[in-house]
Amino acid sequence: MLTYQYTARNPQTGQQVKATVEADGEAAAVKLISTQGLVATDIRLGGSGSGAFKGLRNHVSAKDRVLFSRQLSTLINAGLPLLQALRSVNQQTVSKPLKVVLTQIIGDVEGGSTLSASMTKHPRVFNAVYLSLIAAGETSGTLDRALERLAIQQEKDADLNSKIRGAMMYPIIVLMVMGGVVGFMVVKVLPQVKTLYSGLSGATLPLLTRVLLAFSGFVIHDWWIVVIALVIMGFFTTRWARTGPGKEVIDKAKMKVWPIGPLFMKLYMARFARTGSTLVASGVPLLQMLAISANAVNNVHIQRAVNKAAEKVKGGKSLADSMENDPNFLPLVPSMLKIGEQSGAIEEMMAKVAEYYEKEVDNEVANISSIIEPVMMVVLGVIAFIIVAAVLIPIYGLAGNSSFTGS
Repeated sequence: MLTYQYTARNPQTGQQVKATVEADGEAAAVKLISTQGLVATDIRLGGSGSGAFKGLRNHVSAKDRVLFSRQLSTLINAGLPLLQALRSVNQQTVSKPLKVVLTQIIGDVEGGSTLSASMTKHPRVFNAVYLSLIAAGETSGTLDRALERLAIQQEKDADLNSKIRGAMMYPIIVLMVMGGVVGFMVVKVLPQVKTLYSGLSGATLPLLTRVLLAFSGFVIHDWWIVVIALVIMGFFTTRWARTGPGKEVIDKAKMKVWPIGPLFMKLYMARFARTGSTLVASGVPLLQMLAISANAVNNVHIQRAVNKAAEKVKGGKSLADSMENDPNFLPLVPSMLKIGEQSGAIEEMMAKVAEYYEKEVDNEVANISSIIEPVMMVVLGVIAFIIVAAVLIPIYGLAGNSSFTGS
């Protein structure tokens, strides 16, 4: 049972009523409200709560979607009617957010909606690729196969994303360690150096030492300015990154900046080819496949290039020729597509492209790890050397002066 908050009006008195009701779905909740002689004007699921906390509470993970897709595919393939299969999966589901969504879908399907139309109401759970494959499976009578392909597609996507996160995690950890070491030396070591030299009259400290001591004093006494500046900078940078110009700059950097450029380009090609292969295999038309795959890549420049190729395809050009010589596509993609178009096996060729680039992503992750490790060590060594030099140079200077005076 689900809890709904509703606003209703009493048609006899005109009085407005706000309350909650428990029902299996929205349609059932409306019926229960009407039995009380009320007309529902607004009905919402799950009570109060909004913003980020609500989004986190209602989040359905990729793992939950994969499990749901496989279970529903197995049950439909075994001959169970759709409603019975949905109810069975709902009973086995552990994820509360997914259970809420499935309960609503079951209610809509009972009311006569198709599965794809019912899922369309939950865009945060089921993306355009998912909805297109479900719609194609319903039209062709191969819903079980469409669900199986979806499970494979989602597993591949999750695996690729996990590898990218793993590749980025190592440098982040090293940067955090570097920040901790530098912070300790600035806050603890340099103030002691300042105390040591403050008792020496007439001693002129080197510029490097004076700069670092000034920086240390600023961090110790005015740390709140640093924190506020970092928060403001982080806030505006995040907002900028989500805007059109910001996203264009970041997406271009992902494609071009060494050493992550080759990694992200191969990731985008793998994502495009895997999504396209899955859609074509399910009977989705070529132009619709291109539109959906363009969004699935999650890069504005690749998306624009795919849409541009789609326009050329509308004009009668082949897909391979439309993508050829476009720097947003690696050369293997149009080459394999040309073979697929000539042989009538575009689905298989796109699948091979996806497999090839998925393996290449593994190699790039290993390469980045082997490159970043020595670079980070060198950077950490340089920073440590600068701080140590700022501490030791004055000591050697004083020692030299004293020995000269003594002689």
